[in-house]
Amino acid sequence: MFEGLASVRVLEGCTPYALPLESLLQQAEPTVLRGLARDWSLVRAGLESPQAAMAQLRAHYNGRPVHYSWGEPVTAGRPFYNEGFTALNCEVRRGGLDQVLDELASYLDDPHPPTYYVASLPVDSCLPGLRAGNDLDFAAHGVDAPPAIWIGNRVTASCHYDAPNNIACCTVGRRRFTVFPPDQIGNLYPGPLEPTPGGQAVSVVDFTAPDFERYPRFRQALETARTVVLEPGDAIFIPSMWWHHVQGLDPFTVLVNYWWASMPAWIPTPMHALYHALWAIRDRPEREKLAWREVFDYYVFGPADRAGAHLPEQARDMLGPFDETMARRMRALLIGKLNR
Repeated sequence: MFEGLASVRVLEGCTPYALPLESLLQQAEPTVLRGLARDWSLVRAGLESPQAAMAQLRAHYNGRPVHYSWGEPVTAGRPFYNEGFTALNCEVRRGGLDQVLDELASYLDDPHPPTYYVASLPVDSCLPGLRAGNDLDFAAHGVDAPPAIWIGNRVTASCHYDAPNNIACCTVGRRRFTVFPPDQIGNLYPGPLEPTPGGQAVSVVDFTAPDFERYPRFRQALETARTVVLEPGDAIFIPSMWWHHVQGLDPFTVLVNYWWASMPAWIPTPMHALYHALWAIRDRPEREKLAWREVFDYYVFGPADRAGAHLPEQARDMLGPFDETMARRMRALLIGKLNR
């Protein structure tokens, strides 16, 4: 399926200390940052052997228990759902990272191993010191983007989107990324909002064997897709809300990623608004929904200053720009209304 897809744009010459963040955000297009992390010590260790990379991770591990997904070999590295989409096909276990690494090492030569996946583990809290020699300089841009690490075998993260912007560094092993623009949501057939394999709704299409009879619009999604195989040391920028399918291609894989938001921390995730809208709006009569769409276009999706532009500044209240104080007031207002 992947052979006929378009390629992701490639940018050469980037270094960890000269990130082109402003241009990446301005263009808002998935971009491979070729060789961005090639000089990381963990990348060099992984090129030597999986065992050398594991040894470096063990050297920095502080013993704090981690959560990880484990699945029988039949899951084939794809944390997903059971047949009825009522439960996940993998267990969430808790244990030591050194134990997970030992088990991963024992299956390196097994063509059908169990699924192991340590997902989004905060580097600073569990692997202190790893960032020395394995980091990107976001601080130079005034951006707070603490790294997370993803450790597993040939694991597939089903196609999903994330609200923050993302730079993902392929550190050990190869990974294939396939990306789709946000407007393809309807052609990707998202699954349940709860539960999910990783926190976000995922496409239910199996990219390795797509069922076009059951999911015919997926063909339209593929017309917009772009794909790339990242080698160790390569990275990819994924703009906010772009869908991405990530496939580990080797028996031991490690990825380090950096998420950062376009809004201050006191602005909540829009997912809260989506859940509320599902509850309050979705099942209303069509004519009411169309009227509410006009209301939302006026207050939310149009120009930010439109709804309050004709009012005196002192009367705009929540129709004016939000600051942290207004955010706290809005939160208290919503909690009060929901608790009535």
